[in-house]
Amino acid sequence: MTSLDRRLARVRAVVMDVDGVLTDAGMYYAPSGDLLKKFNTRDGMGLALLRRCGVRIAWISGEKSPLIRARARKLKVRDLFLGSEAKGRDLERFLRKSGIRAEETVYIGDDLNDLPAMTRAGIPVAVRDAAPEVIRASVWRTQRKGGCGAVREVADRIMKAKLINPVKYFSK
Repeated sequence: MTSLDRRLARVRAVVMDVDGVLTDAGMYYAPSGDLLKKFNTRDGMGLALLRRCGVRIAWISGEKSPLIRARARKLKVRDLFLGSEAKGRDLERFLRKSGIRAEETVYIGDDLNDLPAMTRAGIPVAVRDAAPEVIRASVWRTQRKGGCGAVREVADRIMKAKLINPVKYFSK
């Protein structure tokens, strides 16, 4: 087990940006002008598995999109910080509210506005296609790009580090 895996075994919360982490960072507009976002269902399953094994999930986004609220509702993500202009402060608010320590927290980011939260989290993670500064600030860079299974990759590695077999949740 690597030193990173030992740290991941103690994770109690996974906090992340949304656009560029849970989505591919694209902004799609319908002919009506409505904004669309593409979320990856495997990322959703990874979050559901983490929640089932007791890991708390939080999203911090600069956007206030109803699409983010809808996806959070479907995935039962209750800790939402939307319209965030200070992700580091919002991460600190989440930690105080939850009683979880920074060193027990993963933060997944992709762009410059994620840096304040990444520097406060115990385990900063960059998605594959993150900005170079975010990659440098991380302790791990996923193999998958944002919106393309990067969150599932993080979830799988946390469960493996915790010696949790996710198949047990589907053996009934």
